[in-house]
Amino acid sequence: MKTKLTVTNAKLNQEELVLETAEGIEGLLPRGQMLVDSDNLSFIYLMEKDEEYIYISLPEQLWGELKQGFGQQLKVYLQFEGSRVEMENFYSELEYLIENIKGNGNYGDEMVSRVESIF
Repeated sequence: MKTKLTVTNAKLNQEELVLETAEGIEGLLPRGQMLVDSDNLSFIYLMEKDEEYIYISLPEQLWGELKQGFGQQLKVYLQFEGSRVEMENFYSELEYLIENIKGNGNYGDEMVSRVESIF
């Protein structure tokens, strides 16, 4: 079973998009890749720790902030308390997934509908 951390809050400022989680992130290394979890209406950013993949879940409630950050091309960080990790290739991966999802029923009608309405 893969470890999954869920982003619980997103904060935008002039220079960055900070994605907060309620669990520790020490030792996480960005993989610079994203997947889609259509069943849970989430994007998944891949990280690695001790040669194991860690799934960072970005649920639909945060997509508005993701879109705003994308429009400004802000750096993206995953944060827990005082620790943070930059999420490399975040927007290029997100853009690729969004373009693939639009109009593509393979992701499920609800996922397609939600992505099209927000992005």
